[in-house]
Formats: sequence, structure tokens, C-alpha cells
Amino acid sequence: MPRPRRNEKSKDFKGAVKRLFKEMKKWHVLLFSSLILAIVGSILALITPNKLSLITDTITDGIRPDVEKLEVIIKNVESNFSDQNKLSANYNIIMNSDNFTLEEKQIFSIALTSENKDDIMSLDEHILLELLDEFVLDDVTLTSKDQKELLDLLSNVNKEDEQALLKTFDALPKNIYNLVKPRINTSLIKDIVIFLIIINVLGAVFEYLEGYLLCTASNNFARNLRTRISNKINVLPLKYFDSHEMGDILSRVTNDVDSVAMNLNQSLSSLVSSVTLFLGSLFMMFITNSIMAITAIVATIIGFSLMSLILSKSQKYFNQKQVELGNLNAHIEEIYDGHSIVKVYNGSKKASEEFDELNKKLYDCNRKSQFLSGLMQPIMGFVGNFGYVAICIVGALLTMNNIISFGVIVAFMIYVRMFTSPLSQIAQSMTGLQSCAAASERVFEFLDEKEMSNEKSFTKYLDKNEVKGNIEFKNVKFGYNEDKTIIKNFSAKIKAGEKIAIVGPTGAGKTTMVNLLMKFYEINGGDILIDGVSINELTRENIHDLFVMVLQDTWLFDGTVSENIKFNKDDVTEEDIWQACETVGVEHFVKTLPNGINALINDNDSISSGQKQLITIARGMIEDAPFLILDEATSNVDTRTEELVQKAMDKLTHGKTSFIIAHRLSTIKNADLILVMSDGNIIEQGKHDELMKEKGFYAELYNSQFQK
Repeated sequence: MPRPRRNEKSKDFKGAVKRLFKEMKKWHVLLFSSLILAIVGSILALITPNKLSLITDTITDGIRPDVEKLEVIIKNVESNFSDQNKLSANYNIIMNSDNFTLEEKQIFSIALTSENKDDIMSLDEHILLELLDEFVLDDVTLTSKDQKELLDLLSNVNKEDEQALLKTFDALPKNIYNLVKPRINTSLIKDIVIFLIIINVLGAVFEYLEGYLLCTASNNFARNLRTRISNKINVLPLKYFDSHEMGDILSRVTNDVDSVAMNLNQSLSSLVSSVTLFLGSLFMMFITNSIMAITAIVATIIGFSLMSLILSKSQKYFNQKQVELGNLNAHIEEIYDGHSIVKVYNGSKKASEEFDELNKKLYDCNRKSQFLSGLMQPIMGFVGNFGYVAICIVGALLTMNNIISFGVIVAFMIYVRMFTSPLSQIAQSMTGLQSCAAASERVFEFLDEKEMSNEKSFTKYLDKNEVKGNIEFKNVKFGYNEDKTIIKNFSAKIKAGEKIAIVGPTGAGKTTMVNLLMKFYEINGGDILIDGVSINELTRENIHDLFVMVLQDTWLFDGTVSENIKFNKDDVTEEDIWQACETVGVEHFVKTLPNGINALINDNDSISSGQKQLITIARGMIEDAPFLILDEATSNVDTRTEELVQKAMDKLTHGKTSFIIAHRLSTIKNADLILVMSDGNIIEQGKHDELMKEKGFYAELYNSQFQK
């Protein structure tokens, strides 16, 4: 599995994102529906703080006595002593009444002439009860006695002082107490709580639907990409695989597609909801109270300035840490790969010292980076707490001056969290989208690669059971690059059943010739004919069906011996498989395996190279095509195994037109025709004995392999 790349950035972020959304056209409804749900969910979350503020104010108002109503009662009581019409009427009643003594009438008369109403309010209880008229407030009748008790209670209290009035609360007459006692508006709170429950349930439902829709869209898109990549691999020319590392191709198919799906799923909705929360909380703060909003913003800026300062200091240590980690891993890999050499030359001490030095550098970078990165969480906490403290201080001052209520402070504490949290989430989401864009670029680069020519219009077909086996190369020209021709002008005629050996130094064009014959590459000029039919008129699938290939690098997949031998063929019996094993000389080995041909094998070291090669030859025997290509089939085996493989190949080549590429010239001495290649051209051709007599390039090449 290829290693994941670190911090890869998009070459063209804007272009990559546009291409990404264009490719997701089939899932736009799901995608945009999920984003709309994310926005609606964030808006619902923004409603909550103000509703909580209203609950707070309702409870706060409900737990304190109704001082305003108490003041109304006091004014109503005192009106009996300030209303001249009432006093005149009461004067006539008292003066004409037999219930009052002469002395009481005289005291009352004197008090009426006083400009200070307190003189009247200090009259004898007998007279005051006559002066105080009953009145009804909120369906409660306040008697003269209730009013007299209130006057006595307030005689030594400053009625303008709210705190002083609150201290007398518990001593109020029962009727008055019932009017002004604390009352929480439970009906309003109940309505708000129900509303908040509905809002939160809707938010949870929207969040679930948003996640479900986005997950469905991203995973279906990833599945579509994998399907397209799988189809693309089958139509890419061999040139692409020769010019790209296999690890890089695997990384595009696995890591990059997974990165696109994962980052789309995690980052896109998070980015949209975070931006909505950020802008929405900013808007809500300003419409609630601009002074508190500015306070929250200033506090947040101060906190994030500190965080940015530390981040700028720590980034270089993170970069250096990755460099030092790479150096240490490279040293470890190098020493362990050459462990025997290190021991033989007594280099353990030096290797250990070098390891200690590299390890110390990594330790220093890791310690500094981890220390500074470890400060991030406390600083984020500080940013939030600093904002809370600032809100509480400024809010307290505004509350004392009756500019805002206590509930506004509660709402702002929630808004501060909504304002600060999205900032880090937006940064993380943008990083995720950057990775997504980079990964999508690599995937789309792969999907945009030039494909092999379309062969749907080809009508000619060669049946492998009817092919004679003649091949002709006519003035073939080819180059991997247009400015560099490897095979300049190659011509040759091969008759059916002949064994053709192609030899030459590295880079002469031997394997290239086979690749052209198999139509892995398109020739630049000339033609190749199979039984008189140009390969340009035959499909690649048809051509591949005519050939059996046994390569230098054997390939076995995880499966049984039987499945490996009859690879991609269904009409093969067990008898055919055992016959093929017996023919190539691998029957004894297969019988020693548990379950025989049904034994599970794979391409690991439990099977020797020679045994693997014999099994691949048996696979070719089952294929039974008219043409055979052996490309360095014995280069990776020892001399004894080479003899076994050579015998198996002789049986495999019987009756077939064979092309053998070999560096060990001793294996092709019995070839019907030897083509000696150099610089893309055939410089000598003939049988072994003929070429040796000529004492040319082939003879020199052959003799060089046996020089002492």
C-alpha cells in the first residue's frame, strides 16, 4: 500500500473545486439539499439564545416581588390624604359623627390645616381608619385595616428606595402580600420550552438528514469514480503504466478516492454550517446589543491574535519534524537492509552514533512542536473564557444602568461560543477541502489520460483454432517519444511453428518488439501481419487471445493451484489440469501439497521461483494458443531448475510459433532463427551454428558469457 502524502495542496484550488462539483452533477440534488439543511439547522441554533434569554428574564422577573404594584398600592393609600375632595367629605363625616370625641375632632381639624400630609397620616388609628377608603385591585379588596398596617410598616421606610421596600416584603398585610408576591409566568416559560424542544428536535432531524444525504452523495460519487477508474485502467495504453509508478497509480485508485469521499462528507457541510453560524451569530449579536457585540468581537480578536502568534512560531518545528523523521526512517531502513554488511565491517558503533544524532534532532523538533501545539487547546479555552468574562463585565455595567436585562448576558455568552467555535472549524474545513481538491485533481488527471484507440469498428477476426502461425514484420518503426526512434526499420518473416530467439544487449529493443506484436504499443510506421492480416485491423482482445506469454516475473494470485492454472478459462477439467502439470513436470510438487490442485497458494516465498515458473508454464499449456512468447523465463532460477523449466518450455513450444527473449544464450541454441538486435535494428540473423561461424556480434556476445 503506498504511503499517504502529507499536506499536499491543490495546484488550482478554484478550478479543482469547479471540476469536482461539475463531476457531481448526478448528485447535485442530494448535495444541495444537505447544504440547505445544514444552513437551516444553523439558523435554528441561532434562535435558541434569544429564547433562553427570554426564559431567564421571565424567571428573574418572577422570583422578585412586584415592587411596581406595591408602589401603586402605596400611592392609592396616600391619595386619601392628598385628595382635598376626599378630605373635605371625610371632615364633614367626622365632625358630625358621635363616634369621635371633641378632642379627636380638634386634632383632626388642626391636622387638615397643615401643609404636611404626614401630620394627617400620623393621626390616631380611630380617625385614620375612617379616612382610608376600601378599594379593589386585581379582584382583591384592600380594607382600611390593610392600608393602616401598610402605613405603619412604611412609617420608617424610604418609599423611594426599592431595596428598602423589598426588606419590608415579608411583613406586608396578607391581602397586599398576595397581590405583590413573586409570580413566575409558568405559562410563558412552558410555551418557550415547548418551542425550544421543537426547534432542537427539528435541528437534530435536519442534522441527521443532512449527514445522510451528504454521505449518500459522497459515497455514490466515490463509487462512481472507482467504477470509472476501473474502466479507465482497461483502456489505458501500456505506455501510461511504463511512465508512472505503480504505487502512484494505486494511490490514485485508493487513497485519493477515499480522500475525496471523506473530505466531502466531513468538510463541506461543516464549512457551510460554520460560516452560517459565524455570520448569523455576528448579525444576532448586533441586533441584540451593539455594545456587547463589539465587546465580544474585540475579546475574540485578542485571543486569536495570541493563537496566531504561537501557530506562526510552531509551524517551522512541525515542518522540521517531518524532515528529521524522514531522515531517521531512511537511516533505519538503510541500516536494516544492510545489516549483514554493517556487522561484517564492524560498523554497528558508527551506525548507532548516527542514529542517536538523528534521534536527538527529531526529539528536539518533536518536543518543541508538541509543546507549542499543546498550547492550542488552553488558548482556545482562554479565547472562550476571555470572551465570557468580557461579556459578563460589560453586561453587568449595562444591566446596572437598566440598558439591558440579565437574559441578554446569557444570550451573549452563547453567541460568543457560536462566534468563536466556527473560526477553527472553518479553518479545518478549508484544509479538508484543499486536500479534497488535491486528491480530486489527481483522480481527474488519471481519468483524463489519453486512451487506446477505439476498436468498435473493427470487423476482422482470427480464430485461434484456425490460425496457421505466420507473422511478418514489414518496415516497423517505433519510438516511445516522437523525437527518439528505437526501432528504425525492422523487417522479418516468421513461418508457422518456428522457434524465434531474439537476443541483444539491454536496450536493444527485444521486449519492445514483443510489446508491438501484442499491440501493447501502437507502431509509428510499417505494419505487422498475422497470417496476412494487419494487427491494425484486429482488436487487441483478439490478438491477446492468439498468444501465450511466460514472463520473467511470475505471477500467482491468492487461490488454488487449479484456479491459477486455468486462469480466465471455464471449460477446463481436472484431468486437463493434471495433464498440464505432468507435461511441464510440476505434477510431483502439486501432489505433495495438501488437497493437491485444490491447495491454496499465493505469490509468496513458500513456493520456489522454479515451481512458480512451472505453474505459469502449465497455465500457458492450458491456454493452448498458436503463438508463444517467452520473455526471460529462466533468468530468475538456478541451473538445475533452469533445466526443468527448459524441458517444460520445449514441450510448451511444440507446434507453436514461438518468440524467445533470453540473456542466457545457451537456452536458445536450438532455435530455428536467431534475431540479433542492436539499437532497434536486426544486425544479424540465422541459426546458432551459422552465427558462431560468422564470428560477429552474436559470437562475441555468446563467448563473453563463458569467459573466465
